Amino acid sequence: MTGYGWEREVAARLGSSVEARWVVEQAEATGGGEGSVRARVDRLVDARLGGEPLQYVLGEWSFRSLELSVDRRALIPRPETEQVVEAALAEVHPVRDPVVVDLGTGSGAVALSIATERPDALVWATDVDPEALALAGENLERVDRDTPGVVRRVRLLGGSWFDPLPVELAGRVDLVVSNPPYVSEAEWGRLDPEVRREPVGALVAGAGSDGTPGLAGVEAVLCGAGRWLARPAAVVVEMAPHQIGAATALARRVGLDPVRIVKDLAGRERAVVGRSGPP
Repeated sequence: MTGYGWEREVAARLGSSVEARWVVEQAEATGGGEGSVRARVDRLVDARLGGEPLQYVLGEWSFRSLELSVDRRALIPRPETEQVVEAALAEVHPVRDPVVVDLGTGSGAVALSIATERPDALVWATDVDPEALALAGENLERVDRDTPGVVRRVRLLGGSWFDPLPVELAGRVDLVVSNPPYVSEAEWGRLDPEVRREPVGALVAGAGSDGTPGLAGVEAVLCGAGRWLARPAAVVVEMAPHQIGAATALARRVGLDPVRIVKDLAGRERAVVGRSGPP
C-alpha cells in the first residue's frame, strides 16, 4: 500500500488498479511532502488520460533484467524484442569475448542487455538519431551503477546503421543484432494512437528493393552485414511476421546461410537469424 492511500481514487480515474499502483508509486518515489507528491500524481494521471503511453508516463520500464529510462526520444522496449535478445545471446553462446554490434539502438535496451548478460562482450551500438543516442547514454550510466564496468564495454556511436563503425572492426564482428523500423507508411495510420506517440523514424521504413512494405531497414542490416562479420558469425534482425519470407530470401541471397526463424511469445514469426559461412 502506498503512503497516502490514493490508489483507489486514481484507479477510478484510470480504470486500472495496476496502472494506479504504478503511477502512485512512481510519484511517491521522488520524495517530498504530501502536496508535491499529490501534484505529481495528478500530472502523471493527466498525461495518461491524454493518451501518453504508460511507459512514458512512468519514465522507466523493465526489459529482461534491466530497469531502463524511457521517454519520447526512443521506442518503448517490448517483450518481442526480449526474445530477439535471447536468440542473439544463443548465437554467441560458444564465442569467447564476442564483438557485438547493435544497429538502431534506441534506448539501448538490446545493447545493454547483451553487455550485462555476457560480461565478456564488447558491444558497439549505433543510432542515427542523436536524441535516442543521448537516452541510450543515460541508460548506460544507469546500468553501470548496478553492474560496474559495463560502461567500459559499450561504445555508443552516432550515424546510420554500419556507417559509424571503425574500419578495424571489418571482418571481426561475431554478432549483428537489430530491431530496425519495419512499419510501412500505410500501416502507420492504422496503429494504435498510443503507438503513434513513439518516434516515427524508429517505427516507419520504406519498402524493400523487392517492394515488400516496410522492409528497407531490415534490408540495410542484412545487406550491409557481410563486410563486418567474422566467419562464422550471425545476424539477428527483428521484423513483422509478414516480412519473414522476403527477409529469409534476401538473407540467403546475400550469403547468410543457414537461416532460421525466431518466434515471439505469442508464436508469431518475429526475427530472422542468418549466419556467415566458415572461415
